[in-house]
Amino acid sequence: MTFGTAKNLRKKEIASWIDEELVGLVEPGMELEGKMCFTTGMVRLNAHYKGEIHCQGMVVVPDQGELEAEIHARVVSVSGKVKGSVHASERLEIRANGIVLGDLFTPCLVVEPGGFFDGECHMPTPTSEKTPAHQPGSNVT
Repeated sequence: MTFGTAKNLRKKEIASWIDEELVGLVEPGMELEGKMCFTTGMVRLNAHYKGEIHCQGMVVVPDQGELEAEIHARVVSVSGKVKGSVHASERLEIRANGIVLGDLFTPCLVVEPGGFFDGECHMPTPTSEKTPAHQPGSNVT
């Protein structure tokens, strides 16, 4: 058996997550509480977190992630557990083993088979820019 093999595998695994978009990486063994704000990029929360998250990019909650939080982001992907309201301005994904307990606010919701959601889902009504809404009492000539 080669010494350091497990450590090298862990480094390769972490390196596979890292790209130019990654701005935060929180892994198992950490417990955080407070308010996080990210102006861009992706944050990966694979640990315990309690508080608020404001991200103009992407929030990823992997299998070991357990969040009790209000999340505001462009895209949210959940494979772990989130308890609290989630506001995804573009897309919310609940992966096969993901659990979301709370209200959702998003124009696009994807729940994979095996994913679980308990709460209310609020989706904006799509509006057509091509045809203006008819105003009652208005005369069209």
